[in-house]
Amino acid sequence: MDPTTAIRTAIAASDYPALHTFFTSTHPTLNPGEQRSLSAHFISHAVSSPTFFPSAFRSPLLAAVLDVALSNLPPVVEGGADNALRHKMFEFKVERGDYAAAARVLSGMKMDDNANSVYYAKPVDRCDVFVKMAECYLEEDMTVEAEGAVGKAGGVIEAHGIGFPREIAEGGGGASNVDGDEEPQRTITLLLRYKSTYARILDSNRKFLQAAMKYYDLSTAYLHTDDIDEEELIIMLGKAVTCAILSPNSAQRQRVLGMLYKDERLAQLDSIPEFQSHSSILTKMYLNRIVQKQELETFESSLAEHQKAIMSDGLTIVERGVLEHNMVAVSHLYTSIYFSQLASLLGVVDADKAEKVAAKMISDGSLSGEIDDVEGLLRFFRRAGGAGVNPSMGEEEESTLIRWDETITNFCVQLNKVTDAVKAV
Repeated sequence: MDPTTAIRTAIAASDYPALHTFFTSTHPTLNPGEQRSLSAHFISHAVSSPTFFPSAFRSPLLAAVLDVALSNLPPVVEGGADNALRHKMFEFKVERGDYAAAARVLSGMKMDDNANSVYYAKPVDRCDVFVKMAECYLEEDMTVEAEGAVGKAGGVIEAHGIGFPREIAEGGGGASNVDGDEEPQRTITLLLRYKSTYARILDSNRKFLQAAMKYYDLSTAYLHTDDIDEEELIIMLGKAVTCAILSPNSAQRQRVLGMLYKDERLAQLDSIPEFQSHSSILTKMYLNRIVQKQELETFESSLAEHQKAIMSDGLTIVERGVLEHNMVAVSHLYTSIYFSQLASLLGVVDADKAEKVAAKMISDGSLSGEIDDVEGLLRFFRRAGGAGVNPSMGEEEESTLIRWDETITNFCVQLNKVTDAVKAV
């Protein structure tokens, strides 16, 4: 019996041992051209068989056959059957929870932008493959690989102008992506998955401020579709608040806190157990009020493991963030304070650590003050009606800076609402 007939017969009978014997014993002895031809023949007939898959995926013998066949293919397989096989393998591995293997299967997909190729894939289809890979890698906490995949998805989105359908919230307009025949809802779903994956990667990499902005962007998805449950949007808002609280103290962080503080949905977080302390802490941070130790402990208990990492100074990420915030808040209440008193007030550090944190904040410009080592005292620069202000700065100059900061905060709020509309134009 010639090899092609033997392969077809084995596929029809689901004879995995016969296929295994051929591809592990006979196949390696053939010349490269015959190997590629028979591998393509096997895949084409296996994919077209109505009964071979998915049951064949459960056989360890056939797993070895698929590895050999997929590694020895000609540049083009009839009908792009190898891509069809990879899709089937991906679905099977995802169902079994083998996410890393599922992502690796998709990484071998052939995707061409030539419409005459059997491997032609529309931009949204290519983007979907990369997003699926990133999602799978994240399930295995493989953030480096996930970041690479989502970067490729972002490249496709940018290169082909894939965006939210214009004015979909008002029920009008067409999709802004180049695939005019794509269903608008599919494009919306894909973009939201991409943004969600990107936000999770930023979060996992502890780029909390960037993650907060991405999560907040996702929480406003109601601007583009009515098909997302409102509770899911509130959860995205909660994640944005989490990341904003965890992010290092800076002027940009204060603007993001302001954006979240002014969101009318913020109070709804209190009804969700994992976010019940978030609105209170964010409000205190934005208004420069001291966050109490008990509030910190409640907030920290809701965090994911990567958000609880202990830093080089022995503090967790949230302890450091709250400590820096409270340091600024204290500067609004005191003109000077002994470090022993400061440590007691902050509640999470001793006097030496409080001094080190204060010194770092003064050196990087996030706190205006000076340290008296002899007295063990921290003096804050302030003026009448203000706190934490360098006395060398005039009142008029500072007032101008405050107005400027408020303008930037309002601009950030509006920018998140119009960015997608700008892309669609």
